[in-house]
Amino acid sequence: MENNDDLKDGDACIVINGTHKGKTGVATDFHTSKTGHVTITVAPANGDRFKTLARNVKKQ
Repeated sequence: MENNDDLKDGDACIVINGTHKGKTGVATDFHTSKTGHVTITVAPANGDRFKTLARNVKKQ
């Protein structure tokens, strides 16, 4: 991951940049694309899940 080497599956996180900025949840489903970008799925408490780039997420 670009700047989130300590972020692991199941960690609480907050989105610090991008479309979902300010949202919090649990980081799951890490995936590295063909171009090398790492994406994760964030699962907030309300049940809605969204994908975002790992570089936009910070561990809480």
